[in-house]
Amino acid sequence: MYQEERLHTITEHLHTHERIAVDDICRWFDVSRDTARRDLSKLEARGEAVRTHGGALLAEKRHPVTDYAGRLQLVSEEKKRIGSMAAAMIHPGERIILDASTTVQACTEAMPDIACTVVTNSINQADILSTRTEVDIHLLGGHLDKEHRFLYGTSVIERLKTYQVDKVFLGVLGVSENGLTLAHEEDGWVKRQMVKQAAEVIVLADHTKLGKADFFTYAALEDVDVLITDRPPSPAFQSILAQHHVSVQTADADKGATS
Repeated sequence: MYQEERLHTITEHLHTHERIAVDDICRWFDVSRDTARRDLSKLEARGEAVRTHGGALLAEKRHPVTDYAGRLQLVSEEKKRIGSMAAAMIHPGERIILDASTTVQACTEAMPDIACTVVTNSINQADILSTRTEVDIHLLGGHLDKEHRFLYGTSVIERLKTYQVDKVFLGVLGVSENGLTLAHEEDGWVKRQMVKQAAEVIVLADHTKLGKADFFTYAALEDVDVLITDRPPSPAFQSILAQHHVSVQTADADKGATS
């Protein structure tokens, strides 16, 4: 069988089952593991699959990352529900980190005015919280990415190292077996340090981000404690999350919050 014929069959399987194992390809087509991996590499290069350890997941179509203001215009009801559920996890006296993402901004907007400490590299989060009299804000100083509204650089990372917090709330462009990913490496290095400083890592991601991988990986799935999303993940992806002990909280519009 020619490679293109194998790729067609593999792609059909991915669209039906959302994942495939190298061992399955070897067994079905009587090919070596190296050949199976080359097939998956070709599908990944085409944007049809995301390679994982031992196989691949179905890739979602990627879209260009618009600037922060543009993404705010697209904040959906799903993201608002996710943000409200995340805000309900913030309690008086806690120290938290909020990153510079639009889904986390939905959490910020839903936060009550309670006595807590917030560390952030987002000028938007700091501006919103500046009207909350009880919230103590620590804005991390560094180089400003004007388009995407976050502060980054060595000074931000070094300052982060001095804080120990209860929780960090993070946005992503992709959550897959490969971990948490986003488009901008500069923001990724900051988020990576945020993960290290928090006792509990909470990821906010609507269903379009699940099973998707973007350019820069800043954390592994085993680093994540809680994933808040708007729809239950597919059975295949739920299995992956369970293997990494990630608790899934679902802000479902019809059924209410579930876990």
